[in-house]
Amino acid sequence: MEILLEEFYKTDLHIDKFNDRKVYLEEPLYKYDTLSKKNEIISAKSYQINGISQSGKTKLVKNYLLNLKKNSYLYIDCNDVRIDIDELNTNLSQYCSLNKIDTLVLDNYKPKINFVNVSQLLITCEEQLELGELESIQLFPLDYEEFLAYEHKYDSSALNHFFQLGGFPSMHKIHSDGRNLYIQKTLKYSLNDMEFDILKFCAKMMSQKISAYTIYERLKSIRKISKDKLYKSFENLVSKNYIHTLEKFEHEKATKKIYLCDISLKSALSVDKHFGRLFENMVFLELLKSKTECYYDDEIDFYLPNNDEIILCMPFADERSLFKKIEHIEAFIFTRNISKITAITMNREGAISHPLSKVVMLPFDIWALGD
Repeated sequence: MEILLEEFYKTDLHIDKFNDRKVYLEEPLYKYDTLSKKNEIISAKSYQINGISQSGKTKLVKNYLLNLKKNSYLYIDCNDVRIDIDELNTNLSQYCSLNKIDTLVLDNYKPKINFVNVSQLLITCEEQLELGELESIQLFPLDYEEFLAYEHKYDSSALNHFFQLGGFPSMHKIHSDGRNLYIQKTLKYSLNDMEFDILKFCAKMMSQKISAYTIYERLKSIRKISKDKLYKSFENLVSKNYIHTLEKFEHEKATKKIYLCDISLKSALSVDKHFGRLFENMVFLELLKSKTECYYDDEIDFYLPNNDEIILCMPFADERSLFKKIEHIEAFIFTRNISKITAITMNREGAISHPLSKVVMLPFDIWALGD
């Protein structure tokens, strides 16, 4: 194991051009030691970085390490098949001590690996673990603003490009004919068979109300399946953020709506086409990443109670269709004292008058990049 650790320690890290994300790791604080004539860490935050496969965890960590002195860190990808966890636990602490490792990275961390005493510990994994000593960072696929950093220029084609590629950073390097297969292979590697089948079904039903029981009823007709195992797999997909659920306002027991972690999964896992549901999923992900509390209600895509706002996903709306939509939800508007109604469109911008609420139509790109 010492030979392998030495290989990890001496290997130079490389990444392609790094585009800043909205989350980041704080750099350590140093002081200069006059005796050793070296900068020594006096304070450094330790992190667990959580996110689905291909969300950018490894690149975020490597970019951070490349700003540190080469001999001050040790990077270990725990998916390396040469690693024997028992031997790693036996040797890692002593190795870090002998080589004066300040920052230890356990990428793709496995819970059986023991932590060691270093100034800074960084781990990455899909699911958030209960580790009180580590500050947790949740990394989602790119939102629209982050996506634009990968574009050569920002013009009217950027939004269409976002629909084609989605939020996985790696998609920018993959030719169009290989993107769906790449996503499929990534998911099959990261998920078990049950989780993968559930995710495929959710791709067909994106932005719709669906329960784990309904998924069980549909899948049991095509494969041998245990209800308990399916429920557990469904919960795993939710906890790891491969799928997201949205409650109905003030109806916790009502069937939740299902959204995918990234819109690219729709075409990769399903041949069904429904642009309206894809558009709604995209709007939901922007709300999720901005940590906006929201719910759905009858004929209302998103209700933001803290903002007294309703968001309607109407990609091809005009003033007339928006007016008709508002007529159907007027009871909710008056009951909840809604002060703002925002209809998110593809490219239409405008406003209509309403006695209680400010009603506007905003193109997705303007809305997503707004405050």
